[in-house]
Amino acid sequence: MNRTLILMSLGFIGTGAALFASADAQVFRNHDSNAPVNFNADRIEVQDRADRVVVTGNVEVTQAGMTLNAARMTVAYHNPPGGSTTGNMGGIEIDRIDASGNVVINKADQTARGNVAIYDLNAKLITMLGNVTLTQGVNRLTGGRLVMDLNSGRTTVDGRSTGGGVPGAATSPSGRVSGTFTVPQRTN
Repeated sequence: MNRTLILMSLGFIGTGAALFASADAQVFRNHDSNAPVNFNADRIEVQDRADRVVVTGNVEVTQAGMTLNAARMTVAYHNPPGGSTTGNMGGIEIDRIDASGNVVINKADQTARGNVAIYDLNAKLITMLGNVTLTQGVNRLTGGRLVMDLNSGRTTVDGRSTGGGVPGAATSPSGRVSGTFTVPQRTN
């Protein structure tokens, strides 16, 4: 259990989404991945031989103003050659986090929702699949797949998911992206 706490405390390194085109709207861009991580869950199972941790039941992870909620997360990790590295207690490095079951990522007034999320920490990409919704205030986009680049803050939404066999990865009903955006009231 102690190894799990260390793993989760260090492992969830940055999450984000850049919603819409405005640079001001990119609150997930360059998320502070070195900030402390807090988490809550109903159950944690360490699977040392498989180099993974399974966290289930109302999972909530918070870091630097960002929150990730899901029913279940699987955290894949490895022990780097030569033991401990800078910023890595115990020599554990997280490679990937898979979240499923009503996945919600939010920060400030921006929220991304989907059935499944795959976070590749090495590439700093989050891919959400199935019934994806992005919101910022009252603005909203929906589709089948979303890809967030945490370095650039760029977010792409597709109408069809490419989840090929991933449970919960569904295409949007129309196979297209749809959205609603507010327009500022102009005076004539």
